[in-house]
Amino acid sequence: MSETTTLPRTRSLPARLARLYGGLALYGTGIGLQVESGLGNDPWDVFHQGLALRTGVSIGTVIIAVGALVMLLWIPLRQRPGIGTISNVVFLGLFADAAIALLPTPGPLALQALYVALGVPAIALATVLYIGAGLGPGPRDGIMTGLVRLGLSVRLGRFLIEITVLAAGWLLGGTVGVGTLVFALAIGPLTQLFTRWFPLR
Repeated sequence: MSETTTLPRTRSLPARLARLYGGLALYGTGIGLQVESGLGNDPWDVFHQGLALRTGVSIGTVIIAVGALVMLLWIPLRQRPGIGTISNVVFLGLFADAAIALLPTPGPLALQALYVALGVPAIALATVLYIGAGLGPGPRDGIMTGLVRLGLSVRLGRFLIEITVLAAGWLLGGTVGVGTLVFALAIGPLTQLFTRWFPLR
């Protein structure tokens, strides 16, 4: 594709910040939709939900606490946080709690499935938006990129991380179900699809 037809990366700081915080708000909404569906969460949120059930605090509070603790693992991996990283730690949990509080709990199975059908694409698009802002990866993303720098492939690094948190979350009581499977199968293709309209570079 020629330079004249390639979509330019957003360069102005206000636009990048809008993309960052819009992405985080959408990500929190996606989390809320999957949690409220009751059909299963993505691996990290299985873990977050399991910890929330064990500690008695909100899932958003756990997301914030885990994000902050995960950043400590950046030190040996030599990862550097950006404003996007800090914002992810602080705001993602707040947006998730707000979404869970505002979304009605669906009764019929069809509405539960609709929540999953909306939540997974929301998380995929949100990931493209906040990473594409170029202001730093989320704390959980940084662990994966750090492992890649140590020689692991992206696929293997992500698999090892997500299978670990999924198993731990399930043991803690987090919800694993068809929604978890849908997320695992769809998140990669959907993320790739959204990069066509919102390039990462």
